Amino acid sequence: MKNLIKYMLIVSVFAGITSCDDFLEPIDENRLGADFINTDPASAEGLLLQGYSRLIDQFSFSEAATDDAVNNQLTNGYKRMALGELNAQYNPASRWNNYESVLWVNKFLEVLDAGKIVWSKNDEINEMFYMRMRGEALALRALHHFYVLQAHAGVSTSGQLLGVPYITDYIESDGNFNRPRLSFEATVQAIMADFDAALALLPTDYSADQTGIDAAYQNYDYNNYIVVNGPDYNLRISGRIVKALKARLALFAASPSFLNSQEYYSSAASFASEVLSTIGGVSGLPANGIDYYKSYSQTNDDEMIWRGSAQSPSSSVERDLFPPSLNGRGNINPTQNFVDAFPMASGYPATAANGYDAQNPYANRDPRLAEFVIYNGSSFGGKTINTGVGGAIDRVDSIAQFSTTTGYYLKKLLRPDVKINDNNTSNNQIHYDVYFRYTELFLIFAEAANEAGGPDQAINGMTAREVIGVIRARAGLAQPDSYLASITSKEAMRELIRNERRLELSFEGHRFWDLRRWGASLNETAKGSFFDGTDYLELPAVESRNYQPFATYMPIPNAEVLKFSELEQNNGW
Repeated sequence: MKNLIKYMLIVSVFAGITSCDDFLEPIDENRLGADFINTDPASAEGLLLQGYSRLIDQFSFSEAATDDAVNNQLTNGYKRMALGELNAQYNPASRWNNYESVLWVNKFLEVLDAGKIVWSKNDEINEMFYMRMRGEALALRALHHFYVLQAHAGVSTSGQLLGVPYITDYIESDGNFNRPRLSFEATVQAIMADFDAALALLPTDYSADQTGIDAAYQNYDYNNYIVVNGPDYNLRISGRIVKALKARLALFAASPSFLNSQEYYSSAASFASEVLSTIGGVSGLPANGIDYYKSYSQTNDDEMIWRGSAQSPSSSVERDLFPPSLNGRGNINPTQNFVDAFPMASGYPATAANGYDAQNPYANRDPRLAEFVIYNGSSFGGKTINTGVGGAIDRVDSIAQFSTTTGYYLKKLLRPDVKINDNNTSNNQIHYDVYFRYTELFLIFAEAANEAGGPDQAINGMTAREVIGVIRARAGLAQPDSYLASITSKEAMRELIRNERRLELSFEGHRFWDLRRWGASLNETAKGSFFDGTDYLELPAVESRNYQPFATYMPIPNAEVLKFSELEQNNGW
């Protein structure tokens, strides 16, 4: 928490020394301190923008710590976690440093409250800038606390379900960082309170649409409103994003490992449906939700609730994940466990009774399997990728320590128009960070609505069954969906929803956290498959998982517990 700079420095060039008196005077270091930040709009906003650091995007590949993937790099942090190295001193999934972003926004709020900044000479514009930026800061403070809560909440050594410290002030480097953890529910309520306060100040969307101006801004001149809340700011956190984040938080809190609460499930479904109703409910499920990553088109952004700005063209993700024959490292290897989760094209589970053939395992399967996974015989990048015996150049893509370890490569999130040449050049393409997709919000609604009232409980005009139905129809499964129709109980629908979430949000950093909040097993052995030239052979133990029984709740960093007596560690660490 103490890694904040206290002053901002600028470099100045002096033309010369004009007298002996000047020579004898101490040189002004030209150091700009708090007084300057308190009055300079650009410097103050710089503090706020620091709050946009450490946002969690889709590129963590934490699935390597789960039953969905194996990382073929021996030094990978998630691999080491999965193999048993997770402890209070070594935790690659820790988010304790998100408190630094909390302190940045708290400093910004302190500056804002000083009331010395003039954003504009126009009083209306100035007032709206105060409102909107305060809303951003409160929302970001809540979000970063949620990130810490997700990683570090748990049953403590005293047996209580604890959350994390909630910090609402800026702490100087010599200040008091010794803050106790709140109860889990008190932390959730503190986050919700900041989200709600932000909602009263933020526009729902940054838009030029006069009909979409929120009540808080109705009495302001439209031309002034556009200066502050126009489309130029549409990647900043907004009211729509905050409502979606409230749904994510409520679902997390409601989950079996935490409050197991019908009230929070109902809230999550209600929050999600409020946003989804603005796009037409189930009829508004974006068509590009399965393959949004193929182009990152800013003119077809329907799937995005919140994303970052377009990055400079690159091929770094593809270099890490392409198979070796396409000049990639093939780092992330989906498991047979993950492949088995894809149903048959009929929508029924992939079992022999439903037409699954173990010696023709990829025939008549859910189309998402071919969309997300490179399996033996797949066509990708202009080549046929053979991960077993036969084809390829010297079996370069076949199972080995530094190619695939499971018989599979990842296809999802990779731009198929990237080509990495033998001379190491490439035609780089645009990517951007994704923070929240509509597909996730639909799945949040489905899970929460089912837990609150079962498959057919209508909440604001939608049911879990309807949502799962449109998601599976978009995936290309057979219609009518007889398997979905056969599900009548909350328990059976729960398993289907969890499986759809596993597939739809795969390799975007969700499963690692989902297994923990559901209280599901963390120690499912990662399996693979190998084609020996004649038969497909199951590899039953590609990589064992070795989590402690208390690893559902991850540790508070040991260094923090040693420094601060008020911090109580989670049980077992």
